Amino acid sequence: QVQLVESGGGLVQSGGSLRLSCVGSGFAFRSSGMRWYRQSPGKEREWIASIIAAGDITNYERSVAGRFTISRDNNKNTAYLDMNNLKPEDTAVYFCNRETYFGKGTLVIVSS
Repeated sequence: QVQLVESGGGLVQSGGSLRLSCVGSGFAFRSSGMRWYRQSPGKEREWIASIIAAGDITNYERSVAGRFTISRDNNKNTAYLDMNNLKPEDTAVYFCNRETYFGKGTLVIVSS
């Protein structure tokens, strides 16, 4: 079955950086577009970044563009989200996504 396992979340100060990882299994990872979503307290889950299977085309939600970078290593079945210049409003649970599947998420807390 499809499994997506996120890791790398934690507590970081405003202006800091984190790298999130998502390991996929149970499907053809190298043929799949991957996405990252996040859900902040009291808000709905929102899309923030996408990467196509080949890895050479990415898209970002406006509030993270220029600060976050999505990438992938198809040899490791892993997608990444590099987050720089983090802000308190980036505090959320971050989820990896492939089609209709989501992982359980990893919590990022940004302190001011």
